[in-house]
Amino acid sequence: MYELFIANKNYSSWSLRPWVLMKTLGIAFQERLTPFPPSAPGRTVFKSFSPSGQVPCLIDGETVVWDSLAIAEYLAERHDGVWPKDAKARAWARSASAELHSGFTTLRSVCNMNCGIRVKPKEISQALQEDLARLAELWADGLGKFGGPFLAGRDFSNVDAFYCPVAFRAQSYTLPLEGVAGAYVELLLALPAMREWYETGLKETWRIERYEDHAREVGDVVADYRVA
Repeated sequence: MYELFIANKNYSSWSLRPWVLMKTLGIAFQERLTPFPPSAPGRTVFKSFSPSGQVPCLIDGETVVWDSLAIAEYLAERHDGVWPKDAKARAWARSASAELHSGFTTLRSVCNMNCGIRVKPKEISQALQEDLARLAELWADGLGKFGGPFLAGRDFSNVDAFYCPVAFRAQSYTLPLEGVAGAYVELLLALPAMREWYETGLKETWRIERYEDHAREVGDVVADYRVA
């Protein structure tokens, strides 16, 4: 059976991608959660199982696959549904996944994933507005081309898994995504796998102060739903 190594569910957006993909597609795996160290990056801790010293990391017998995009491609060679069957939809889904993987840097840096809190941002900078506008444009393009309800058509695929952390960011930071984009966020948040991740994340007692401090710098923390 696959082993999927991840970090804290409250914070680890990269870990969420393959986890929600495998859960939603019914690909069996054993979860191996190693929390982030409280005061420093986790490379030394994660190096024991991940060549890059980062999560996520998938182990399949003697095969080790690291990086969320590489994990998706590895799974796609072995399981149906990771990418759409239709060639045009598949090409679009790969492009949209890669765009997030290497882009949206302001969104990812300003709105760190922190599932259990709600933040009222002090401002939405021009750079963040541009990321949000591109996000809405991209989602509308996929939903319009392939008919929804998911980005590349009727079925959930890896491109949706890649944008699941964005849905949590939108929820935590009350980002102004409305209309089609807002409805898509709600669709992702309602997925059973997303609900499971969220509910488990709320029960975690680990706190990483650099992430907590960052949220307070971004805005006012108006709610914290995590256990004390």
